[in-house]
Amino acid sequence: MTVPTIWCEFSGLAIPESLEAFPIRGEIPELEILSSIEFYIPRYMSGARALEPISKMTSLQVIQSPNAGVDDLLEILPPGVTLCNAKGVHDASTAELAVGLAISARRGFATFMANQSKGEWVHERRSALADSLIGIVGTGSIGSMIARQLEVFDVEVIGFSRSGKNGSKMMAEFDQLLPTLDVVILILPLTSESHHLMNRSRIDAMKPGATLVNVARGGIVDTEALIDALNRGHITVGLDVTDPEPLPIGHPLWSSPNVIITPHVGGDSSAFNPRVRTLIESQLKRYATGEPLANIVAGPLR
Repeated sequence: MTVPTIWCEFSGLAIPESLEAFPIRGEIPELEILSSIEFYIPRYMSGARALEPISKMTSLQVIQSPNAGVDDLLEILPPGVTLCNAKGVHDASTAELAVGLAISARRGFATFMANQSKGEWVHERRSALADSLIGIVGTGSIGSMIARQLEVFDVEVIGFSRSGKNGSKMMAEFDQLLPTLDVVILILPLTSESHHLMNRSRIDAMKPGATLVNVARGGIVDTEALIDALNRGHITVGLDVTDPEPLPIGHPLWSSPNVIITPHVGGDSSAFNPRVRTLIESQLKRYATGEPLANIVAGPLR
């Protein structure tokens, strides 16, 4: 029997003949199989459970995450193991949700949906996305796609990044321009530097009536300060991520006014599967033939 070397949830992949895949099928395999796995693709949206077996994969060489953000994997990455992310896979889905959340928050969908559930017809004038000055914090592949999708909405877009490359402004300029922005969209990695980037002082510095959209990680925003700003009517908000996450039943953020909350579905749409399968097949071909892997974020260059 050939020892399986690939563990992946997807069946029917175009895999090189020199490799054999072991399907997840929702179960963790016995230790003998775990110790033989060289290339691991954790199950998408499975959280810590998908990471637990990694410590028992003594032959592991590569982890290909199906996620763009890999902060949880970086914390437990074994020495000598290469970690690749899924850069590009979630761009279309996450960008369209970011735009959708911005429109929903600006146009008052939270209030209108609440009125709909009560059967109440209440006409209100709300802010448009048109004519807005929009700041996108994080100008990677997803942030760049958000900017492209916004081009048709008659808005002005400013990108912010640490490097200031590709026409973006340095993060050092963010605080100065923040009070002028009508919409702030967060799509940057969660790091020690970005944790609570949107703290109480920055949220308070936002223009009254401005919109904050977070499609990055919940910890980038100070939740208590956000709830306070919502209850004061200072801003409107669209969230695909929260801190804590999942957001517990009864958490005050659920009942805060002028907030749209989606349950971390930014990258998880019908556009995900074909794109992630293409990435995995490409990476397995590279792995089998010794070509350099794409999207390496940590570990040895392979």
